[in-house]
Amino acid sequence: MIVNGFPATAAYSLHGPPNAANSNGNARRRFVAKFPRSSASAKRTLFSHLASCRSASDSSSSWSSLVPPSRSRMENSVSISDHHLPTVMITNDDGIDAPGLRSLVRVLVSSRRFHVLVCAPDSEKSAVSHSITWRHPISAQRVEIDGATAYGVSGTPADCTSLGISGALFPSVPDLVVSGINMGSNCGYHIVYSGTVAGAREAFFNDIPSISVSYDWVGGKSSVEDFTLAAEACIPIITGILAEVKSKKYPSGCFLNVDLPTNVTQHKGYKLTRQSRSIYRMGWKQVTSTTQGGKMLSTMTMDTDGKMQAEADTKDDASQGNLVFKREVRGAQIVEDDTDHKYLKDGYITVTPLSALSPADVGCHTYFKDWLPSVVDHTSPSAL
Repeated sequence: MIVNGFPATAAYSLHGPPNAANSNGNARRRFVAKFPRSSASAKRTLFSHLASCRSASDSSSSWSSLVPPSRSRMENSVSISDHHLPTVMITNDDGIDAPGLRSLVRVLVSSRRFHVLVCAPDSEKSAVSHSITWRHPISAQRVEIDGATAYGVSGTPADCTSLGISGALFPSVPDLVVSGINMGSNCGYHIVYSGTVAGAREAFFNDIPSISVSYDWVGGKSSVEDFTLAAEACIPIITGILAEVKSKKYPSGCFLNVDLPTNVTQHKGYKLTRQSRSIYRMGWKQVTSTTQGGKMLSTMTMDTDGKMQAEADTKDDASQGNLVFKREVRGAQIVEDDTDHKYLKDGYITVTPLSALSPADVGCHTYFKDWLPSVVDHTSPSAL
């Protein structure tokens, strides 16, 4: 029997059976599918159907067969035990109580297509990049979220992913890690700063398929209801990846960064893109209070909407005689047309394959190929 594209007889996740005690009292070995690193052509083959998708509502789109059933069909569908379903683990950098994460979990649970786990920071960790906790333990506290097994963790997004996929917290390894939905886009160089992207990257480091998801929040235009619409727009991508993982066709050489436009209800479709060099130029401003100014989103942009005002710190450093500074946006450098930032602002849902290597441009490598021997050969101690 096939249910939602997965065999109902399988009593384990795509990466293998849940840990359970065998006759000797030892945990069963976890089986994780290992796929060869894909070539560029393999990536193009996998994502070609995404690039050709004109819109989520286009019935001729290759995604159309992956769109979840209507709410009435969901409510009338036969309940299936969670262990028959693929396991999706959710993390983020805005914290476990963030509306983006809660909306994503709610949409995944209500679809009845996934077994949902949550392992997310217990407080906001925006823009912490890929930092990890090394010198002290972290704690995990159970959090009640309907339909999901959830923990709030006193660590970074990368910590949360690492713990969640380790087998130490949950009895099985997730088939897919989704990090988000972030409040604010993550394009261009801001991908480096992003804790949301780091949550997905950490799964990639451990050979677990992953996606980072961000919504282009704009103060005064966006509302928390938009996160639900963004989550629903991600269902075809999530379902499509799991189908590829199940058939052992999904490439292990990348993870996906997905950004959804501000007006997500009127998005123009799904666009395969590449990372740009766009960045918001930042500066520092001396302030008289730690609460002065608005909330800095993980996109490095300011949101001064009344509902998003920065919370008061427990101690005002300015009152202690210290100099207090806050970041501020001083302009944007937007370059390159055929990239993630451009298409996002044009109204597309952008899907950008990423890896973890940071090679320089070919021109830089060529330059230093000649430069390094010349420095080594001609530099004398007296010149230092």
